Amino acid sequence: MKLLLVHLMVACAAATKDLSDTMLTFPLETNTAHVRLNTPRQNFGAVTVCHRSFTDLKRDHSLFSLATPTFFNGILIFWDATNKEVELHIRNQNAEYRGFDYKPNMWHSICTTWDAGTGLVQLWFDGQPSVRKFVGSGANITGSPIIILGQEQDRHGAAFELKQSFVGMMSDVHMWDYTLSVCEIQKYMDQTSFTPGNTLNWRALDYQTTGNILEENRFSHVQRCP
Repeated sequence: MKLLLVHLMVACAAATKDLSDTMLTFPLETNTAHVRLNTPRQNFGAVTVCHRSFTDLKRDHSLFSLATPTFFNGILIFWDATNKEVELHIRNQNAEYRGFDYKPNMWHSICTTWDAGTGLVQLWFDGQPSVRKFVGSGANITGSPIIILGQEQDRHGAAFELKQSFVGMMSDVHMWDYTLSVCEIQKYMDQTSFTPGNTLNWRALDYQTTGNILEENRFSHVQRCP
């Protein structure tokens, strides 16, 4: 007798929730499970994206993926394990950043800024700023965005690759339609009072999950129990 195994990819309906003190756990390596973050904005002349992540992956993986119908790497934050560098892609052009201590099994805070006027990107890694690099100026990121956590988009909202998926935990994802000041970025890094994202706000997040993804209480690197 043959057994037919049917795997269902469950998609939860979009909801707006306050995820303060919450993390999203991606427990499995898949090419399906992901979180879609929703925003009505379709024109970006500048952006800042901040997030915190925790993983022990030794391979390539996506940390943030925004695709439009024109640019599948509209905004992509990606860890290149071979070259030990963070790649920042804006409108399919990229800059590489090496020298950051991307240790496994600990929380890392990463902020990325880009401005269409100057074409400059900059990375902040655990409070340490990078040099500013040019990736292209004079044109905004436009079109209906699909924003994904957990996978890297090779097409608009699709074409995920197993070996680029994220396994671990993510928290505090915020996005602004302008470049944050140095002081605001430092406040985010220090987890003190900062202005929440006006495009994506972890404290009022419109999102939906697909596949095996858990919402859990966020823990610190050193957990103190009563």
